[in-house]
Amino acid sequence: MAALLLLLVPPVGLLAALAFLARPRGARVPLRGRHVLITGGSSGIGLAMATAAAREGARVSILARNARGLQEARDAIRAATGVDVGVLAADVRDEGAVARALQEAGPVDVLVCNQGVFVPQELEKQDMEEVKWMVDINLMGTFHLVKAALPAMKLRTRETGLPASIAIMSSQAGQVGVYGYTAYSASKFALRGMGEALQHEVIADNIRVSLIFPPDTETPGFEEEHKRRPELTNIIAGSSGGMKADDVAKKALAGIKSGRFIVPCNFEGAMLAVATAGLSPQSSPLMAFAEVIGAGIMRFAALCFQWNWFSTIENYYAKNKKTT
Repeated sequence: MAALLLLLVPPVGLLAALAFLARPRGARVPLRGRHVLITGGSSGIGLAMATAAAREGARVSILARNARGLQEARDAIRAATGVDVGVLAADVRDEGAVARALQEAGPVDVLVCNQGVFVPQELEKQDMEEVKWMVDINLMGTFHLVKAALPAMKLRTRETGLPASIAIMSSQAGQVGVYGYTAYSASKFALRGMGEALQHEVIADNIRVSLIFPPDTETPGFEEEHKRRPELTNIIAGSSGGMKADDVAKKALAGIKSGRFIVPCNFEGAMLAVATAGLSPQSSPLMAFAEVIGAGIMRFAALCFQWNWFSTIENYYAKNKKTT
């Protein structure tokens, strides 16, 4: 029925309909002269985003656990941009510490929840303390940050009349589950549900939510994480292209500034965004058009990928049974 309707509606008419339906309405979120707070800001993607935001004239604060790492990051940003940034030492797992850090930082216009940890392992073999550690940092840490930032952020949007942003760093493993990523994917998939519901709750306060989905990224922890991957995970996911932290930062900031809800970071991510669009908010009529037209094609492609992955798993275990 849906395919028949698409045939009956000319593309121009469909675009007009999507322009009417697309919600929330598009908005530009400026950075210059505004307070941007980035967690996990002492290294990797967070440091790259902080440096780029400082170059654009934002007042930047970075938050992380390690005070020494924060100071080194502050020095690196100053050397690259000539700008001093604020530093906040806190563990995002500690709700009270996060609330105190946000109070010290002052009202935030753009909150980037970039903290994240990843330990790949089959669930049966993984220690539950590792599972809890990932959920506490990746998911609960984000709750603590948003909860602490929201009251002052809402007041700030009313005072300035400018849109604010809450950006949440997920992962492509938060769009599709992969062997060996059971706990990590759970912590990242949950962020999407949080983001979708949160956007409903804060849109009346002129706050945009952005979910960022980077692929494997060359960060200080990536090499160690890669070593921990199960062999089968490397076979399935090893072909995925990695990105430089600076490139992810550029894509992320562009998505935040355009008020986009889903922010992919490469071509593969853009295809995943179409394939997993579901009931997610969409402010761009053109992207909505791509999602509507591409849904069937991407579902077929997804089935092909799943066939390949399950075949790989079956072959791997069949081969190992023969050699044991």
